[in-house]
Amino acid sequence: MWHKTLLPLGLLLLSCQSETPYDVLIRNGLLLDGSGSPAVHADLGIRADTIAAIGDLHDASGIREVDASGRYLAPGFINMLSWANESLLVDGRSQSDLRQGVTLEVMGEGHSMGPLSEQMRREMVEGQQDYHFDIPWTTLGEYLEHLEVKGTATNFTSFVGNGTLREYVMGYEKRPPTPEELEAMKALLQKAMEEGAVGLSTSLIYVPSGHASTAEITELAKVAARYDGMYISHIRNEEDSLLQAVSELIQIAEQAGIRSEIYHFKASGQANWQLLDSAIALVDNARKRGLAVTTDMYMYNASSTGLNVLMPAWAKDGGHEKTMEYLAEPAQRERLIAETSFHVPPENILLVGFKNHALRPLIGKTLAEVATQRGIPAAQAVADLIQEDDSRIQVVYFSMDPENIKKKLALPYMAVCSDAGSYTNEGVFLEQSTHPRAYGSFARLLAHYVREEQVISLEEAIRRLTSLPAGNLKLRGRGLLREGYFADVVVFDPQTIQDHATFEAPHQYATGVDHVFVNGVQVLDQGRHTGATPGRFVKGPGALKNSN
Repeated sequence: MWHKTLLPLGLLLLSCQSETPYDVLIRNGLLLDGSGSPAVHADLGIRADTIAAIGDLHDASGIREVDASGRYLAPGFINMLSWANESLLVDGRSQSDLRQGVTLEVMGEGHSMGPLSEQMRREMVEGQQDYHFDIPWTTLGEYLEHLEVKGTATNFTSFVGNGTLREYVMGYEKRPPTPEELEAMKALLQKAMEEGAVGLSTSLIYVPSGHASTAEITELAKVAARYDGMYISHIRNEEDSLLQAVSELIQIAEQAGIRSEIYHFKASGQANWQLLDSAIALVDNARKRGLAVTTDMYMYNASSTGLNVLMPAWAKDGGHEKTMEYLAEPAQRERLIAETSFHVPPENILLVGFKNHALRPLIGKTLAEVATQRGIPAAQAVADLIQEDDSRIQVVYFSMDPENIKKKLALPYMAVCSDAGSYTNEGVFLEQSTHPRAYGSFARLLAHYVREEQVISLEEAIRRLTSLPAGNLKLRGRGLLREGYFADVVVFDPQTIQDHATFEAPHQYATGVDHVFVNGVQVLDQGRHTGATPGRFVKGPGALKNSN
């Protein structure tokens, strides 16, 4: 209950008459502040980009008023692993995420949109397929500023990918850097941290990121740590060597003195499902020792990456061009096919994205179906398709235990991600299929795992989506509904929020989110996009440190 100081009647009336209305006043909602505390009935007033007041505001007025009766208010959700870096350049409305309540895209898994050498810029232009965009930037900070000027509905930030640093300095060479090369990577990383990047990332199953040794990553992580950044990793193995890979991340965290997170934490492949308990124990023990190690996940038992990950490591070490050279040489091609291995059976590999339009009728088929159709072994189908498409080919792997999803979600340090772009279900985005996580990961958490399965409470789920990742990233003024914080606000109905995307038909928006405000501007109104693009480059603590 909020109490007002008793004032003389005339002064009270004068005060009420002269009080400036809020730009936005959200009335009658049940407020979940993001801390994990129970919901409270409250109104919320916004002025400019800031939450100006929370409480009993029934005597106040707003230029724009929203009745949130029967709805919950929450801070905007944070997508800890977003691949919206290109899709936002094509369509800044960010609809597939926004309609789930996401207001911040955290990009840069092992590969970031800068720094770029002239050769990298040229290759990025030449490599464009369905998406076409200009590249006027060279540094990561310039890319993020360009995105802000271009206009997005959601906020955004990025890690610096060690793969991008390596490519800039060393190309795809598989060797340790010279001392001079390592210093060059450190200097590039330092500049990106000062520009506002939130930390260093790796994706160690891909090249050139995976060419880096533990010692090299540790040296780079020390630079990020000086700017209070995070180290985040798609670890080196999520299958039979999962425990060694988790241990490597913990070692880097300890030796570099840096907060660290495991991207899309999982045990992949049925033979490895039982390793998850031991992997969790490794993280728990590290946390007990005082290390700030966290994890994130998406809400599905299927991952999505390239078909080429089934190929032997040597065939990918030099990048895609080298793979294509091997496929064109008969002896190497034969060896490559012989050494292709499957961590999931071909019938559990769904084809979702091709560069070659002639191959796009295969979208929605499994690798097993294509191999049978062509009358060839599955390993040969892998080689043939990659050679015909001249790309890594995007696929979905049904490789995880549904029960492990619940086990992971129960971890108090588990944040949430999509590991996907943010799309509009029209135009160029319909040229390819995608994983349903692009349209449903956050809504699925609240609908299936909170409302139906009751794995965690609604209050705890909102904490995982908001203050947990904001705190891990050291973001100032984000992740909570508090006076003085940025007005990133979601109004939703926990009884009706629902994901609709499926593996067969993924381009379907979630429902149940009524209103979304980003930096005080309404971008979703009664479930409809307003067309507003108030999204900002949310800078990490390194930029603030550098400005002092």
